[in-house]
Amino acid sequence: MWIQRSGARYPGGDGTGIETRHAFSFSGHYDPDNVRFGLLVACNEERLAPGAGFAEHPHRDLEIVTWVVEGELTHEDSTGARTVVRPGDVQRLSAGGGVRHTERNAGPEPLVFVQMWLVPGPGAPAEPGYEVVRGIADGTPYALERTEAVLHVRRLLDGERTALPDAPWSYVHGVRGAVRIGDETLGAGDAARVRNARGLEARAEGPAELLVWEMHTEPVYG
Repeated sequence: MWIQRSGARYPGGDGTGIETRHAFSFSGHYDPDNVRFGLLVACNEERLAPGAGFAEHPHRDLEIVTWVVEGELTHEDSTGARTVVRPGDVQRLSAGGGVRHTERNAGPEPLVFVQMWLVPGPGAPAEPGYEVVRGIADGTPYALERTEAVLHVRRLLDGERTALPDAPWSYVHGVRGAVRIGDETLGAGDAARVRNARGLEARAEGPAELLVWEMHTEPVYG
């Protein structure tokens, strides 16, 4: 198990109301020893001031999953989707062979969200796809159709436990509160990368919210 503290993330942003913290190599920051974990190639914490946003930009060959922590995210893309994503919703954009989208904070309050990029499996459809699952329930698994990865959303009360997935790669992101995994405590923004997590549990130290990725393969290129 390797712990990445929130303060150790690589800082980014454009100085116009966008502040980003990158968990992996991203944009102008490249670390050859930190390009992915399992199928996960990005986990960005984004903070957008009211009125700030990302202008239209392209993606391809990615599964992009977004979790809003606070505020409201307005999303528009070239599939025709236009939605407002709120805390408790899971948003998934499958880039396929190419898609363009915008993301912005159209509301009056600050927006905080976590965006995670995963590599789709071989033979994934070329056409883009999009969906939002509203108010996903605690413990309900969200399986990505185009890749062998499952997102588990856990909301725990003080002292409650949740088993980590019995998978070769498990990625645990602390959203709120604190949890104990083995000898380590994860706070908000901290993450644990765990190989072969069989038998490991996360125990809440007060109310806590976690995003847990279960991954059984690595990317296949070429």
